[in-house]
Amino acid sequence: MLKRISALILAGATALTMAGCGSSDSGSGGSGDSSGGGAKDGKIVMGFAQVGAESGWRTANTKDIQETAKEAGIDLKFSDAQQKQENQIKAIRSYIQQKVDVIAFSPVVESGWDTVLKEAQNAKIPVILTDRAVDSQDTSLYKTFLGSDFIEEGKKAGQWLVDQYKDSKDDVNIVQLEGTTGSAPANDRKSGFEEVVKADPKFHIIASQSGDFTRAKGKEVMEAFLKSNPDIDVLWAHNDDMGLGAIEAIEGAGKVPGKDIKIITADATHDGMQALADGKINFIVECNPLMGKQLMELAKKVVNGEQVPQRVVTEETTFTQEQAKEVLPSRKY
Repeated sequence: MLKRISALILAGATALTMAGCGSSDSGSGGSGDSSGGGAKDGKIVMGFAQVGAESGWRTANTKDIQETAKEAGIDLKFSDAQQKQENQIKAIRSYIQQKVDVIAFSPVVESGWDTVLKEAQNAKIPVILTDRAVDSQDTSLYKTFLGSDFIEEGKKAGQWLVDQYKDSKDDVNIVQLEGTTGSAPANDRKSGFEEVVKADPKFHIIASQSGDFTRAKGKEVMEAFLKSNPDIDVLWAHNDDMGLGAIEAIEGAGKVPGKDIKIITADATHDGMQALADGKINFIVECNPLMGKQLMELAKKVVNGEQVPQRVVTEETTFTQEQAKEVLPSRKY
């Protein structure tokens, strides 16, 4: 009977991985005992609930986590939530039922996690947040957060823009392609950027809308921006994929990306960096997806009951066109 229940749970978790848009998101990253934690071979069992496969960044992040889990000898049970919070919650509950040793996930949105996190806490399963944070007031519900400082990323984007226009007295019309509504990177990149540019009255954010972190939606929203706002000077896109979609829209409107409209993006994926090297993007703020090694190290520590910092920030930089040309040949994602 127990074997049958475990099989049904696994089938449900596996179903969440379907319909991913990258080969790296097509299934489980490990092949361990389906009964979960306390595997007889002594392996740590991790349940990882990924956001989805919405971007090149996410595909690189998934691949890195799967590869580093294998290298670290950790049995990884992986699920793809297809950018739906309810799918992530179902996956986390399946991991609790399987009695995994540790749960890690990148929250689709910031809110609405307390109930399922309390269920994990009651089951004495530690939780690690990766890439995106939650807005829970009870920080005891998770052991640590591993990821970027999204507010700082937004500030870096804003500061580059301020520096570019420091000698100009003309108004600068900005449009913003926001990430998934309610997600930590969308909220924080927006607030960080706006905090910097609002200090100078010549900067005007004339339109701001979610492009859901996808290339297709970025193109669609940018097309709408161009129709309703003929005088756009700058685009701030919360990730490379939306920026790349916007480039298609800009070229379709007969304008030159990088010249007629300056473009700033975040992530620094290979496709984004190529567009930067080609002059179609002007500046990229890095958001490093290769956090798998750090995650596996943290997982081993929390499972062993060791103390870990409540926040672990990944190291990141920024790129201009010349810097992109220099690092592209050795870029891992």
